[in-house]
Amino acid sequence: MKKVFKMQDLDCANCAAKMENAIKKIDGVIDANVSFMTQKLTLEADDDRFDEIAKEAAKVCRKVDADCTVLL
Repeated sequence: MKKVFKMQDLDCANCAAKMENAIKKIDGVIDANVSFMTQKLTLEADDDRFDEIAKEAAKVCRKVDADCTVLL
């Protein structure tokens, strides 16, 4: 399954790159893209656990940039 989520208050492209790399390491993630320019997270992950993986991806984003929120 592939979905696009809006992000709020993503501060910099460097943070976006760190988030993307961390999300790709989550078990079950097929691909991930964090765009600073569009403020969007594109997540492709296992259908069975998609919601769980999306929540974990949102937590990862918060760790990298405490001000950033992923709108699930």
